[in-house]
Amino acid sequence: MTEVTTTALEQTELICAIDTVWVSICAAIIFLMEGGFALLEAGFVRAKNAMSIIAKVMMDIAFGGIAFYLVGFGIAYGNSNGWIAFDIGITESDLGLGLTVSNKLFWFIQLGFAIAAISIVSGALAERMKVWSYAIYVFVFCAILYPLAANWVWNPNGWLAVKGFNDFAGSGAVHAMGGFAALASAIVLGPRLGKYGKSGEINSIPGHNLPLAAVGGFILWFGWFGFNPGSTLGAVGNWELIGTIATNTFLASAAGGISTMIYTYFRYGQIDVTMAINGVLAGLVAVTAGCNVIDSNSAIIIGAIAGVLVDIAVEVIDRIRIDDPVGAIAVHGVNGFFGTIAVGLFATENGLFFGGGSSLFITQFIGVSVIAIFSFTTTYLLMFIMKKTIGIRITKAEEKAGIDAVSFGVEAYTTFE
Repeated sequence: MTEVTTTALEQTELICAIDTVWVSICAAIIFLMEGGFALLEAGFVRAKNAMSIIAKVMMDIAFGGIAFYLVGFGIAYGNSNGWIAFDIGITESDLGLGLTVSNKLFWFIQLGFAIAAISIVSGALAERMKVWSYAIYVFVFCAILYPLAANWVWNPNGWLAVKGFNDFAGSGAVHAMGGFAALASAIVLGPRLGKYGKSGEINSIPGHNLPLAAVGGFILWFGWFGFNPGSTLGAVGNWELIGTIATNTFLASAAGGISTMIYTYFRYGQIDVTMAINGVLAGLVAVTAGCNVIDSNSAIIIGAIAGVLVDIAVEVIDRIRIDDPVGAIAVHGVNGFFGTIAVGLFATENGLFFGGGSSLFITQFIGVSVIAIFSFTTTYLLMFIMKKTIGIRITKAEEKAGIDAVSFGVEAYTTFE
């Protein structure tokens, strides 16, 4: 072996080692986001259902993780015909993505995306869905539904990837996918008891622990700096790109929080802190698709729009009597859709507002529309079938007592001394 060859091998090993450390850290941070989902959603529901939310997020990870291992990853990243692929487990074949990390580590970081998508749904179904029916839905979602969207967007042969669709870290494939699944699920499941009156009034059902929800929001905020920068899938040669992504991610989230505070202050006469949490998350969701191709000023604009859009969406969704206890549809569905098409407007290359014409915008709009329709339709059908067969909703007596006591035999807060 010549000295040149030895040097080249050493450089390759060094690149792979550095990229492996980078992706491992980001994957772990993304995994931590599940703790954020659990605390956020638990804080936004009543105390009698807090532990059921924790259980459902654990199901997202456990059931969803096994499903994504068995077939989900193969459907997403196997040899695709443009629409679907099929493989079992984690293939050792080249995925065509130019990875400098192992397929197993790539599977683990992609697992974080899959379980994040299903965790969006759990919040919209809070306080009224049967535990085992939910587990079945989690398995199907992570085994088939989410992987199909990932195939279209991120598989090198996916029909959207081939068209030049830009969804860098998943505003469409993760957030719109999860958000529109949440919409369909909430419609089929129906609202919580007492949420809407017979005369059309909307009754508020406050969450039991807003500081807990805020901590969950901060964990998710932190996790996004693994979610977006980690989608580079490597650190070597990407230092400038990683800096751009991290900066855009923060600026959009901060702008989302600010615009929500301003909007709620002038709309209601005081700042709504619960909506400010969702405003930050809305900014994060919206910038996720284009954080790699927009400039910092555009990130602020996108986040600011998202922060107002989430407030309006929450009101509209409530008015049409769709009960979403945590605002998942507004945060992830509406702003996932907006953020994906915003790429076609704000991308510094080919963006409509930067002289690039309408081609990218049309591609983004078509792509996220197909994802949204697919997610809504398949989820609606699956939930409807389960409703007519095994049932999806707890009884009225169980709902009044709380899922924690009925399904788990525990309370989130005890009075034992």
